[in-house]
Amino acid sequence: MKKPNILFILADDLGWRDLGFMGSDFYETPNLDSLASEGACFTNAYAACPVCSPTRSSIMTGLYPAETGVTNFIGGHARGYLVSAPYSDHISHDEKTIAEELRDNGYSTWHVGKWHLAGTYDRSDEWKAGHYPDKHGFEINIAGCEAGMPHHGYFAPWQIKNLEEGGEGEYLPDKLTVAAIKLIEERDREKPFFLNLWYYLVHTPIEAKKEYVDYFRKKRSDMGLDSVKEFEEGDFFPCEHKKEKKIIRRLVQSDPVYAAMLKSLDENIGKIINKLRDEGLYDDTVVFFTSDNGGLSSAEGSPTCNAPLAEGKGWMYEGGTREPFIIKWKNHIVPGTSIDTPVSSPDIYPTVCRMASVHVSKPVSGKSLVDLLRKGKDETLEERPLFWHYPHYANQGGTPGSSVRKGRYKLIEFYERNEYELYDLIEDPGETINMVDKESDKATELKSELNAWKEKVCAKIPEKNTEFVPWSRCHSELI
Repeated sequence: MKKPNILFILADDLGWRDLGFMGSDFYETPNLDSLASEGACFTNAYAACPVCSPTRSSIMTGLYPAETGVTNFIGGHARGYLVSAPYSDHISHDEKTIAEELRDNGYSTWHVGKWHLAGTYDRSDEWKAGHYPDKHGFEINIAGCEAGMPHHGYFAPWQIKNLEEGGEGEYLPDKLTVAAIKLIEERDREKPFFLNLWYYLVHTPIEAKKEYVDYFRKKRSDMGLDSVKEFEEGDFFPCEHKKEKKIIRRLVQSDPVYAAMLKSLDENIGKIINKLRDEGLYDDTVVFFTSDNGGLSSAEGSPTCNAPLAEGKGWMYEGGTREPFIIKWKNHIVPGTSIDTPVSSPDIYPTVCRMASVHVSKPVSGKSLVDLLRKGKDETLEERPLFWHYPHYANQGGTPGSSVRKGRYKLIEFYERNEYELYDLIEDPGETINMVDKESDKATELKSELNAWKEKVCAKIPEKNTEFVPWSRCHSELI
């Protein structure tokens, strides 16, 4: 049987409601909306962590971040009332990646875009290069390096390793798309391909093409968004390096520059899809689309809003981890299928392998979604717990914690105060009513499952900061 091509598109910092088909009426994403209508859309899909590198390690290995050791965005270190737990700054070469599985089974394997799984900037260049995508199963690596964002901006010169420099003012997403299209054009036509296309969009810096920004400024005005309250000031940050700043939450989707970035993301995905059609490959290609963590909504300009979900990137609440997730698989998925079953990043590895008729050669924590995709029914995947472990302070205001979702209920453990919160996500997706006391039996059940899982994966727990000095009323209460 002919093996399908695999196109896996990963956005960066994209929120659950940042796409048209997910409910946004300000942002415009016609190509992704069309893709969703051709395949399956998951309404309860999750990133494995509320920040990027851990989720990326999970996708590559089929494991939870606590199992890969990559539990924080690489380079991040923060202290508050607690000291963040130690973490790995790379994927171990002992872990077989999804690219290695596919390469060893006849696939051409290409990585294009952000990697952020190759050490910190104080590592030597030689060491970092030893952990780039080409050392983890990808035959070609374009733009994959230690960078977690385009530090010199989205307009050339970018100074990104493993990427040919662009012409003055060239937009980075356009360059990555051109590179991906060239790989498709010059492919070995006797082999299926795995294209791992990880855009830097919509991560900061928030920069976009002027004509698109102008378009959304007018749309913002036409929708009356100029006159609504956009932000709400919160408490001081709980981490020491931002202790003089306050959390600023966005209340509405109205940032024209962010909207313009999304337009470029969608436009470039449309170009890739059109190339597949032109080459006669579209029907034979499985297309995945998702993001690595929730939308940035409480810091660094707070460019998007994830409401009705709570908070966003860097937080243990739903806005930090729930994601858009599309899978298009011609002749295997009924077009327009909507799936409510909770799924997570580790599920991608075994799903891709089964689609490609590749035996999973190692233990993974995820489950194949193939039967669920074909039937679109919950009963094809046994109810199971999904786990998160983020023992760190985030740059966006989140504090160290762990959580578990099983069925309709989600339990969050916060380490600063040794407190738990329990939510019924069916009745209360915005996590506004803590039911930990009212549903004490359910809380106890989920605590037991979470604790057993943490012990199983040897989860690292943050320790008390012996030098902690409170800087706000909220922090004084911790003493």
